[in-house]
Amino acid sequence: MSRKTSADPELAHQLSRRGMLGVAAGATAAAVLGASAAATPAAAHGTGHRPGSGHGHGKGQPVLPPGRLGIQLYSLRDKVSTIGFAKVFDELERFGYDEIEFAGYTQGSAGAITLPQLRRLARDHGLKPIGSHVNYADDNNPNAYSFAQNLTKVLDDAQELGLDHIGTASGPFRYGSTVDAWKRAAADFNTYGAAAKRRGMKFYQHNHAEEFSFATDRPGVRLYDILLAETDPSLVYLEMDIYWAYAGQFRFSKTPEGRPAPFDPLRYVLKQPHRYPLFHVKDGIEDITARDGYRMVDVGDGDIDYRRFISAVNKTHGGRRGHHWQVEHDQPVDSLAFARKSSAHLHGLREKR
Repeated sequence: MSRKTSADPELAHQLSRRGMLGVAAGATAAAVLGASAAATPAAAHGTGHRPGSGHGHGKGQPVLPPGRLGIQLYSLRDKVSTIGFAKVFDELERFGYDEIEFAGYTQGSAGAITLPQLRRLARDHGLKPIGSHVNYADDNNPNAYSFAQNLTKVLDDAQELGLDHIGTASGPFRYGSTVDAWKRAAADFNTYGAAAKRRGMKFYQHNHAEEFSFATDRPGVRLYDILLAETDPSLVYLEMDIYWAYAGQFRFSKTPEGRPAPFDPLRYVLKQPHRYPLFHVKDGIEDITARDGYRMVDVGDGDIDYRRFISAVNKTHGGRRGHHWQVEHDQPVDSLAFARKSSAHLHGLREKR
C-alpha cells in the first residue's frame, strides 16, 4: 500500500498528539426547511456496522479500485497551514494515497508556493490532483475567487494544476430555495460546466444535507431533483458526499407537511452513475438525537457501510475505472492519524464472495 517507509521524525511526533485542531468547520450558508424523518438512518439504507463488527476485511477482491483513493485536503488544513504541502504529501504517499483534492492553494505559515511548484510537488509524491473546491458565488465582492465572479481565473488555475475536475462545495442557494431559484442556479452551473469542458475539465457540485430539502414554493419538490433535472449531464457532474447524503436522508425523508418522501442516496448514483465521477467518503455513528442523525467519526469507526456502497458503484458500467473516492473528515481530532486510518480501512475492505 505505502510507497515509502521512512517517516519525518517531527511528523511522527505530531501523529502521537491529540486534540490539535480546534478549528471550526465552515457552516453551510443556507436556511433550510423540513422535518426529521421518523426512521433511523440504519432502517433507511440497510444494516450499518459498529467498529469491529463486520467491516469486510479479509480475503477476496479489494472493494477499493486500484489507483482511486484520494483525500480532500480540507481534512488536513491544520497541517498544510503549519508544516506545508511537502511534508503533508510525504505522509500521504506513505499512507498509500493516489489522489488529492484541493481546498485552496496556500500553505499559511509554511510559506508561499506557486501553482507549478504545487503541481510538481504532488507529482513527485505520486499524487494526482483530481479536483478542487472553489466558492460558487460572492455577490457582495466582485473580486471574489469564485465561479460567479472570476470564472476565467478559477479555470486558469485549475488548468495550471492539471486538474481533471473543478467544482464547488457551495449549495445552489444563490437565488433562494424556490423552484425558479434553483433553475437559475442550474443555468449558472451549465455555464461553468461548458467553460470547463472547453478546457478538458469537468465541473462538479459537492452536496451537503440541505440539497435534499424541499422547495419553499413547492414543498413536495426536492431541491436536489431540480438540480439533476435542470443541469446538462454532459456539462455538470456531482460529487456525492455520502455522509451528508445520508444525513439528508435522515432529515428530509418527510416533506414539511409531514408526508413521507423517502429516498436512498445510493439509488441516485446507480440511476446515473456517469454523473458521479467523485465521492466523499466520510463516516458517522448513528445518533437519532443529533440533528443529522449521525456524529461524524474517522472512516471505519462508524456505521456507514462502505463495503456495500462502493461495491454497488463498482458494478455499474465502468464503475471501477470511472469513480474516485476522496476521504474526508470536517474536524478530525488528529488529521494525519485520520488520513492513515482511513487509507488502511478502505484498502482492507473486501467484496463479499
